[in-house]
Amino acid sequence: MPTTQHFDAIVVGSGFGGSVMAYRLAQAGLEVCLLERGKRYPPGSFARSPVEMRSNFWDPSLGSHGLYQVWRFDGIDGLVSAGLGGGSLIYANVLIRKDENWFIRRRSDGGYDPWPVSRAELNPHYDRVEAMLAPQQYPFDKEPYSDTPKTRAFQEASRAAGLDWLLPKLAVTFGDPPDRPVPGEPIVGSKDNIHQRTRYTCRLCGECDIGCNYGSKNTLDYNYLTQASKLGVTIRDRCEVRTFAPADEGGYTVGYVEHHPEDEGSPTDTKQLPTVEIKAKRLILAAGTFGSTFLLLKNRRNFPNLSDTLGRYFSGNGDLLGFILDAHQRIGRDRTTRVLAPSRGSVITSAVRVPDRADGGDGPGYYVQDGGYPGFVDWLVEASNAMGSLRRVLDFVEDRILAHLTHSPQTDIDAQVQALLGDAHRSASLLPLLGMGMDTPDGVMSLDDKEFLALNWTSARSGAYFDRVMDTMNTVASHLDARFEIDPLWYLHKKVVTVHPVGGCPMGDSSAQGVVDSYGEVFGYPGFVIADGSVMPGPVGPNPSFTIAALSDRFADHQLATGVAT
Repeated sequence: MPTTQHFDAIVVGSGFGGSVMAYRLAQAGLEVCLLERGKRYPPGSFARSPVEMRSNFWDPSLGSHGLYQVWRFDGIDGLVSAGLGGGSLIYANVLIRKDENWFIRRRSDGGYDPWPVSRAELNPHYDRVEAMLAPQQYPFDKEPYSDTPKTRAFQEASRAAGLDWLLPKLAVTFGDPPDRPVPGEPIVGSKDNIHQRTRYTCRLCGECDIGCNYGSKNTLDYNYLTQASKLGVTIRDRCEVRTFAPADEGGYTVGYVEHHPEDEGSPTDTKQLPTVEIKAKRLILAAGTFGSTFLLLKNRRNFPNLSDTLGRYFSGNGDLLGFILDAHQRIGRDRTTRVLAPSRGSVITSAVRVPDRADGGDGPGYYVQDGGYPGFVDWLVEASNAMGSLRRVLDFVEDRILAHLTHSPQTDIDAQVQALLGDAHRSASLLPLLGMGMDTPDGVMSLDDKEFLALNWTSARSGAYFDRVMDTMNTVASHLDARFEIDPLWYLHKKVVTVHPVGGCPMGDSSAQGVVDSYGEVFGYPGFVIADGSVMPGPVGPNPSFTIAALSDRFADHQLATGVAT
């Protein structure tokens, strides 16, 4: 029987919580093992073709070891990732600090409760994380970035509507400081990373959310995980944690299964995979809002003193997706299509911050950010106009056959191609808008009778908030002489899709108020820390990743200062 390995700390998950914790603990000389269920994604390995995208989801039982996992519930769907670097592989790079007035949890009765940590306490940790992630603003004051159509249009429409437009910091390398930013240039010294691959400055291809194949995003594998590896952290990817429990002799025991590359593409009975067991003085659970809550619910019997707040205070961080369609502009007396080109630039380049209503009540503020997508989506958007596309294709084929049969010397192939493509207004004048903010965090996660994760959440409880976000999006669209449409799921089912789920293992001042204290440690279980979005006792407001990382840095400080009680 193999000997069980022992570590000072085991970290479960490699996202913004786990990567920061692993690095900080190793920096202090602790022996750390990091377990990540997904695989590594060096530059050039992210899926692009239809056949690759088809299997680019996480379900090892079906042979899929891909990047995305969708958690489906009645009122909301959540999109998360599996891979070394966690959510940083697919997020839109935005780093915004949580507003100091938003460190509260709004209740459904209109009242609110303060968070057990403040903005002032987090500021030094925001600073430390920012230094590591090295964000840059979208260089909108320089060519060719200043000609990004969606950024310019969103700026003009926002200012016309009286909204506070801004360029947030993005974890993207647009240029090697102090050099002028230039798309697609090799980043000096960039090959010194965990993948040993050269990185390039942002090519403005809009592929941030499907994995950057050029290494332009400052994802966690290029900073925290690279540095953690250099400090000796044992990083085991394709290792999925199933069980954990307090060990009789102190510390914690963790059981995980391994997913092998040769099993990719083939269905596997994952319930029959052998379990590998390791032990450590500290356990850092950082598997994400859904992952950590699900694992803790599944292993709850091993933690009899766990708080009854487990599963509570879920929020989708106010996420709402809308679309500007058919934008136009006036040139003299003519009304022409306004090109927004959402596939040019990073996925998000700019944002507006809508302030809280002065009277409070149901009027918390929120952000609306310009969206984008990869260039191939433009072709899909045009193809969605099926009858028009078919007619143009038939006309093109007819012209070419006729020219061939008659040996026509005409050389107007350019005009025929233009006719084939049409005016391309559908894709050119479209712009996604991404809303997020302070919805009511009253969702509750639990296990159903099949021990699957269940969630009781409905958008109706935050109806006034969502109405305000839609009104702002509609106002922006009106200033672009465009139509506004909300995500079809909202119309059909009042359902939203979140990429920022938070809550489930909330922070509190006591076990009556939360699962963990203000330093992420589980009440009653010294050395057991939860460090991800699940510890949020309510929505963050802006994109949560920065705040998750800052909290994790704070948690690490506390662990190193206090040690583990025995």
